[in-house]
Amino acid sequence: MSFIPVPGGALICSNRDEKIQRARAIPPKWYQVNGSSLLFPKDPDAQGSWIAMKPNGQMAVLLNGGWVKHEPAYPYRKSRGLVFLEICSADQLLDGFDAVQLDKIEPFTVIVFQDGILQENRWDGVQKYSRQLPASDPHIWSSVTLYDPSTIERRKSWFTGWLSENPEPNASSIQRFHEFGGEGDQENDLLMNRRNEMLTVSITCMEWNRDTACMYYTDLQSREQFECRLDAFSLSELSS
Repeated sequence: MSFIPVPGGALICSNRDEKIQRARAIPPKWYQVNGSSLLFPKDPDAQGSWIAMKPNGQMAVLLNGGWVKHEPAYPYRKSRGLVFLEICSADQLLDGFDAVQLDKIEPFTVIVFQDGILQENRWDGVQKYSRQLPASDPHIWSSVTLYDPSTIERRKSWFTGWLSENPEPNASSIQRFHEFGGEGDQENDLLMNRRNEMLTVSITCMEWNRDTACMYYTDLQSREQFECRLDAFSLSELSS
């Protein structure tokens, strides 16, 4: 996941790395979750998601794992994707992580952007951690369950190099970075593929600035692209 500040808002882009046997996600649409309107692609298996946007421009992304790679301790009470939607359904995203109950939930990280505030939240299976990061700076994260510390640092260096060559990034350019960034290491490039068993299945970009509010979604398996603009939002589009 990457975060880039832009005048009046931010660009947030996320790659979904998933096992090939998981069903393809339902493209982004509006849903009502606990009385809150959310735009997100849906995992048809667990009915959750990993990225969401609200009509007021609040945005969030879920990454698997807390601080380090962990050994799963099944059974868990609820999927992380459903917990993520519960967090996002809070009136204020910055409050959602504090309010949610996480006993018997697998470790995860949630990045939240609201009203110019960038917040990193981690659950390690025992304790919650939250901190604010400078929203005036670009940032990139990688899931600790899939990438070791040295690979995470390599990915940060690719991002830094890309930013130096793209001083005025936009939604199209950050999506290209998320598809082509790397150095030819198929197992760890941003578009990853590990023996056709675990691979990047989609790229989602959220854009919020003075002129545009939009979610862009690319299904890499079908090569279909979807664009959901918030100015087209209406209550009639909401789904249960």
